[in-house]
Amino acid sequence: MDVEITADFCFATGVAFARFLQNEREPGTVVIGEDMRPSSPVFADAFSAGVTSQGLNVIRIGLASTDLLYFAAGKLNFPGAMFTASHNPAEYNGIKLCLSGARPIGKESGLLSIERYVAEGSPIDFRSVGNERDEDMLSAYVDHLLSLVDLSEIRPLKIVIDAGNGMAGHTAPALFARLNCEVIPLFFELDGTFPNHEANPIDAKNLKDLQKAVKKHRADIGLAFDGDADRCFLVDENGELVNPSTLTALIAARELAKNPGASIIYNLISSRAVVEIVEENGGKAIRSRVGHSYIKKLMAETGAVFGGEHSGHFYFKDFWRADSGALAALHAIAALGEVSAPLSKILKPYARYTASGEINSTVSDAQAAMNQVEKIYGKKEGVEVDHLDGLTINGDTWWFNLRASNTEPLLRLNVEASTEASMKKVRDDVLNTIRGDLDILVLIP
Repeated sequence: MDVEITADFCFATGVAFARFLQNEREPGTVVIGEDMRPSSPVFADAFSAGVTSQGLNVIRIGLASTDLLYFAAGKLNFPGAMFTASHNPAEYNGIKLCLSGARPIGKESGLLSIERYVAEGSPIDFRSVGNERDEDMLSAYVDHLLSLVDLSEIRPLKIVIDAGNGMAGHTAPALFARLNCEVIPLFFELDGTFPNHEANPIDAKNLKDLQKAVKKHRADIGLAFDGDADRCFLVDENGELVNPSTLTALIAARELAKNPGASIIYNLISSRAVVEIVEENGGKAIRSRVGHSYIKKLMAETGAVFGGEHSGHFYFKDFWRADSGALAALHAIAALGEVSAPLSKILKPYARYTASGEINSTVSDAQAAMNQVEKIYGKKEGVEVDHLDGLTINGDTWWFNLRASNTEPLLRLNVEASTEASMKKVRDDVLNTIRGDLDILVLIP
């Protein structure tokens, strides 16, 4: 199979997706959204043609963030397809698929079947071609978001928003026009070539413009969205980056105030502070593997009201258990706007530990490297070892996780400790065990 996505491939995938949906007895209409990349409308056209060739109908919602597509799939209760490469560079593109109600499709729950159908080819019956129509869902999306967070009495706020030339430049104006705030826009022009910086806020270098603008304009908060705007990162009034685990803990506390005793999902490389704050607020903290399909599945099984990931993905039960960067941002703005204190002071109780950020090491054999680390750390007194996702070693005042990349010869390390000195010692000891003279790339500061 070709490594490059083409219009022909998208047509074949549309045919295969329709076949899969028919086998799953899914509704006979597919919602399609697209981001601002030059290739997205071309690929969406081809995919739509493939779907309708099988007798299914299509609703095109046009330019959309991924969470806008999830909203449409949830609200209309139809399966969906989003054409985007999210935070990846300009030359990339891809397709995110979901079932009706914005339910995820993972490898085992459909992607492998769809891949097989593409490889096999599917019969095309043009005698029963479905129809395609356009529908604007942006206003309904904004209405729904604002129904979930009470922002009616927040104080006036100054907010800098970095859309990174991605889809937040389309959705943010419609949303923030309804709030009591002054918005200072950065890179709202939709441009899939990303002329200013990559729309990837997990990499700290892409947040420098936002940090400077927050300090220059003396803003109350800064928001950074990735290319398809399903992730959100925060900058406080001092221009300091906010750890996504801190935002997870803040939202968890807010959700538990509305839903006493509820379950909250966190992935295993979230801060220990998340668990502590969930339990302090009377909730049940449930640990998950890294990845949206695992978290969404666990939310459905447990009835959890909220889930958070270190990567800036935040999942909400009342948003069809899908992730929404905009909804996470509204929670932060509500918490800030309800009081007179600055964001740094509001977030301080939720930031209790020092984290290394994710550190990637190139290795020839990830499993052998993890085995070596486990031999050393597994023998230490008072530590706990688990293999839910890679290798996690828990000490009394520190922990670390090692996970192999699914697509590259990389080993990902995350370390957290009660002090910076302790974190650095654990980090350096683990890296010295696995890396030798390997090049280390720090992805999250």
